[in-house]
Amino acid sequence: MIIVAGRIYVRSGGREAFLELSAPNMESARSTRGCLDFVVSADPLEPDRVNIYEAWSDRSALEAFRGTGPGSDIGELIVKADVGEYQVEAP
Repeated sequence: MIIVAGRIYVRSGGREAFLELSAPNMESARSTRGCLDFVVSADPLEPDRVNIYEAWSDRSALEAFRGTGPGSDIGELIVKADVGEYQVEAP
């Protein structure tokens, strides 16, 4: 399983726009083969922070969904990102 998790900081006042632009990606991901979970959510303490959590069955599923990455409309809102990818093995 592949876990993608972290935080993204957006332009001041840009969080709602970021979340709106992320909604179609969440819907698309959740209907993609190999997606176990996909969430983009507002951080409850920091007004310009968004938390990311994705779980994928394997790397090929993640890469098939990812494609070329985020569009410029959502990318323009990002100030800083600290997102990691982790391989989780079953015991």
